Amino acid sequence: MKKNKYITAKLHRKYARGSMLIFAMIFGSIAFTIIILGVSGYALFEHRASTKLYRRDMALHIAEAGVNYYRWHLAHDNDEYTDGTGQPGPYVHEYHDKDGNLVGYFSLDIDEPLAGSSVVTVRSTGWTVQEPNASRTLQVRVGFPAMTDYAFLENADMSFSFTTVVHGIVHSNGNIRFDGTTDSWVRAHGDIQGGGGPKTFWDFPVPIIDFYSVTGDLDDIRTASNNGGIRRGSSGTEGWQIIFDGNQFDLYKVTSRDCYKGEGRWRRRWGGWYWDGNTYCFDVGNRQFFERLAIPSNGAMFFEDNVWVQGTVNGRVTIGVGKFPVQEPYKTLYINNNLTYAEKGGDDVVGLMAQGDIVVPYEASRTMEVNAAALSQFGSIYTPYYDPDENLNGLKDSLTFFGSQISYEGGGWKYVNGWGNVISGFHDTNHVYDGNLKYYPPPGFPVGTMYELISWEEIE
Repeated sequence: MKKNKYITAKLHRKYARGSMLIFAMIFGSIAFTIIILGVSGYALFEHRASTKLYRRDMALHIAEAGVNYYRWHLAHDNDEYTDGTGQPGPYVHEYHDKDGNLVGYFSLDIDEPLAGSSVVTVRSTGWTVQEPNASRTLQVRVGFPAMTDYAFLENADMSFSFTTVVHGIVHSNGNIRFDGTTDSWVRAHGDIQGGGGPKTFWDFPVPIIDFYSVTGDLDDIRTASNNGGIRRGSSGTEGWQIIFDGNQFDLYKVTSRDCYKGEGRWRRRWGGWYWDGNTYCFDVGNRQFFERLAIPSNGAMFFEDNVWVQGTVNGRVTIGVGKFPVQEPYKTLYINNNLTYAEKGGDDVVGLMAQGDIVVPYEASRTMEVNAAALSQFGSIYTPYYDPDENLNGLKDSLTFFGSQISYEGGGWKYVNGWGNVISGFHDTNHVYDGNLKYYPPPGFPVGTMYELISWEEIE
C-alpha cells in the first residue's frame, strides 16, 4: 500500500513537471510570436517612416533642382520670366535620376521684378512619383546688385576727417586718408593711412573698379524721359529749380544767381580794394514759376541745363542733368536745401545723375540732410570752400547723407586747417548707406550683369 502511494506521488510529480513544461512551451511560443510580430511591426513601421522621410527629402532635392534650373535659365536669359514659353506659369518639369528613370516633378512659379527693381522671386515645388502629395516648396530671391552698393565709390583719392562717421562701404581707385570712424569696409586700390578706424576694416590694395562701367549712360535717362517721363531742354536763363512736395513738384526757371566769396583775399590798388580769388555763383537768386507736375510713372526726368533741387519726395525718381553730344562745360546739379524721403526704408528713392558736378552751395541749411543716390559722371560731389571771414554761413553744423555717392573726381564736404580744425563746409558729417539701393536702385542707375542670391528658404 505504501509502495502504491509512492508510485502515485512519483507519477503525480512527473505529470506535474510535464504539464509545466507544456505550459511553458505554449506561453513561450505565444510570447515569441508576440515578440516576432512586434519586431516585424516595428521594422515595418521604421521602413515606412524611413521611406516617407526619404521621399520627403527627395522632394526637397527635386525642388532644389528646380531652383538651380531656373537660376541657370536666368544666367543665360536675364529678363526671361516665363520659362521660355511666353505664357503664365506654373511650369512643370520632369526630374530624372542619373540612369534616366523618372523620379518626380518640380513646378515653378516666377515673380518678375517690380518696376525699378532687379529682384526675381522663384518658387519651386518638388514631389516624387510614389508620393505626389508629399511635396516641398523652396523660395529664392535673386537680383542684380546695383553699383549704388557703396556709401562712397570714387575714382580719385579721398580724405575723411576726424569729425566724419561712415556707415557703409568706401572704395577708392586711388589712396585714402582716413581719420574718421566706420563700421564697414574701407577699400583702396592704393594706400590707406590715418588715425581713424577700426583699422581691421581697412583693405588695400584692391583691384580697380572700372568707373566707366558704373557711371551708366545718361542717354538711357533721356530716352526714358521721352517715353513716359519728363524732359525739358534749356531754360533760356540760368537753369531749372525743382522743389518736391510728395509725389509732385514745382518747376521754376532760375533767372539770376547769388554769389559768395571762396578762396582768396582782398587787395588794394589804385582806385580801391578788390577781391583776388574765387567767387562762387552757385545759389538761386531770382526765379519764375513755370509749372507744377507729378513725378512720372517711370521716374525718369531729364534736363538739358543746370538744375537746383530740394524738397520731400514720395516716390521713385531720377533726375538726369546733361547735354548731348557730351562736351564741356558740363551741366551742374545743385542740392540747394534739404532733400529727403517721405519715408526711409520704404519705396521712396531719389537718383541724382549729372555729367558735371553735384554741389551743395552756400545758402543750404546749416543742418543739412540729403537722401539720394548721387552720381557725377565726370566731376565731383562737394561743397565749395567759402571764406570764413567773408561768409557767416561758410561753416555749417552738420550734413547727413543717406544713400550713395559715386563720382569720377572725388569731392568733399569740409575743409580743415593745419591744426585739424574744420574752417569751412560742414563740421560734422554722417554718411549712411541705404540698404534698399543694392537691389532697388533709382530708375536708370547702373546695375551688375550677374544675378546674386539674396535669400533661400523653405515655405509651407
